[in-house]
Amino acid sequence: MSRSSVCHTAPTIETPRLILRAHKPTDLPRCAEMLSDPVVLRFLRDKPYSREEVWTRMLRYGGHWQWFGYGFWAIEHKESGQFLGEAGLQNFERDIEVEFCGKPELGYSLVSSAHGKGYAVETAQTIIAWFDRHIGTPLTYCMTSPQNTASQRVALKCGYRFVRESQHRDAPVAMFRRELGALPE
Repeated sequence: MSRSSVCHTAPTIETPRLILRAHKPTDLPRCAEMLSDPVVLRFLRDKPYSREEVWTRMLRYGGHWQWFGYGFWAIEHKESGQFLGEAGLQNFERDIEVEFCGKPELGYSLVSSAHGKGYAVETAQTIIAWFDRHIGTPLTYCMTSPQNTASQRVALKCGYRFVRESQHRDAPVAMFRRELGALPE
């Protein structure tokens, strides 16, 4: 990708129910609240993220847009303006298999009150469609806890296919891969 084609901030995208937009510093309290909710964290980690860790995550989101032209969006409900979570693709440079390391990886976290309403699928499908049109990397990945069947259903509905189980940070993970243009289930 040429430097001139890199987007320096997340574009605003609307779906029928949602607005996907760049994170703002004022999102810190809502992101921190989400990332301290045991329901949200049950498949991610054992302890809440500190405010400092959440701030670092948010800065990383901006850096991804600056360097790669893609990253994470904040998710808002279109009618109420309520913060619902965040989602996008990032290059996490994870210490994991070479095939997976350094590739764009789909991720999504929603506030617990937004679970089970189809927002994750609506958001992820919109992001994947945007990514295919604007970035077009041949392969993207998604990693979940093997027990997180709800997250796995989202990945499958976005055209990801299960590859294998692996280990990341001494925990089992389920790895998924999607080819450019792959149709959802």
